[in-house]
Amino acid sequence: MTHPQKDIQYFWEDLAVGTTLEMGSVTVDHDEVIAFASKYDPQPFHLDDAAAAKSIFGKLSASGWHTCAMAMGLMVRNFLNQASSLGSPGLEQVKWLRPVHPGDTLTLRQRVVESRPMKSRPDVGLTRTHWEMFNQHGEQVLLMDGYGMFRRRTPAEAAS
Repeated sequence: MTHPQKDIQYFWEDLAVGTTLEMGSVTVDHDEVIAFASKYDPQPFHLDDAAAAKSIFGKLSASGWHTCAMAMGLMVRNFLNQASSLGSPGLEQVKWLRPVHPGDTLTLRQRVVESRPMKSRPDVGLTRTHWEMFNQHGEQVLLMDGYGMFRRRTPAEAAS
């Protein structure tokens, strides 16, 4: 989806190393945990309260992939839809640091850790960011480390 330049709040130049942005919060819904797991990660501790009670988690827990999907939803709604985003070439790592349970309220923060212009595309900049998600107790539950491509406000001259 192409955004008109006047509607874009964030270009690559706005995403300097050290920039930290809050992406909002989401509360984990019991039925959504089961629905997601039923379709994408049908392990017993994601599907059934009784089975989960006997697992190492002690109660129903969201799939790590569901946690990533919730993070992505926050990121799109609260940042990417207002940015000159051109997609991502991929992730370096995903870490699920703590179980996520129905009723947890998760808050996402994005921190820019690397930023550079792309050599092959003078109109595009590349950022490396850490997406850090915390539960309502301030405990980190997710770390995603990856790259994003953003249109530049002022493209560089093409190399001759």
